Amino acid sequence: MNISFAESSARARVAHLLDAQSFHEILGPSERIVSPHLALLGVPSSFDDGVVVGRGTLAGQPVLIAAQEGAFMGGGVGEVHGAKLVGLFKRALRDKPAAVIVLAESGGVRLHEANAGLIAVSEVMRALLDARAQGIAVIMLIGGANGCFGGMGLIARCADHVVMSDMGRLAMSGPEVIESSHGVEEYDSRDRALVWRTTGGKHRYLIGDCDQLVEDDVAAFREAAIGLLGQSVPLNLAAMEAEHALLTERLTRFGGCSDALDVWRLAGVPEPLHVADLEASGMHVLKSLTTGELA
Repeated sequence: MNISFAESSARARVAHLLDAQSFHEILGPSERIVSPHLALLGVPSSFDDGVVVGRGTLAGQPVLIAAQEGAFMGGGVGEVHGAKLVGLFKRALRDKPAAVIVLAESGGVRLHEANAGLIAVSEVMRALLDARAQGIAVIMLIGGANGCFGGMGLIARCADHVVMSDMGRLAMSGPEVIESSHGVEEYDSRDRALVWRTTGGKHRYLIGDCDQLVEDDVAAFREAAIGLLGQSVPLNLAAMEAEHALLTERLTRFGGCSDALDVWRLAGVPEPLHVADLEASGMHVLKSLTTGELA
């Protein structure tokens, strides 16, 4: 039975992703560790501060996992929310799991506690990179209705692997933020086709910001995550220089494009229609940068 990743809650995603009955939550709602800022502003709190963290097994292998709840403040990162993520990565240094898996769904930093949220994002990035430096794979799964934007977008690109559905979205700035800053003429956040073809999973897969593209099905995300367990990517200067070289070449090649459709045409990619079609063809614009041809 297909279970939509986008339509599931954070806890439902965790329950269906991990092995049955294997999840043990850390700092769950019964602990009532809430944001110290929201009540002062008259804003309702959540007893888990919008993120579920814990340990479990996936295909029998131990993992640590976090899932952001998009239904609470859009999955926004605040002080407690960020601290729970930092603690999870620090625990990974002790437990050495097969992977740390983050089910990311966030509009970015929570404006109600912006400074604390920004600090939290930087701390999460440092803790994530510390885990990767020890050879612990970090896997980001992105398919929630709120996308993965702002600080969480940066955190996602620090991971070893990014898996998305075509429903998912990934970017630094969200559509509404771009529109507010530069006007609707620059970016119409209500144009759903524009939003998805510039930040959606298909585009991110084609330009290399996403490693795997899957259907909007928790089982598909589970299968992808199992295949990435223990698959850490070297975190060294040579790898970073290679990444920068690819980004530079991509900017040189596609910097004059005004729309994702222009990028696809310039790269010789027909307009993508279906996840399975892309996976079957192996089309990946980033792979073609050094050869001038589609991989």
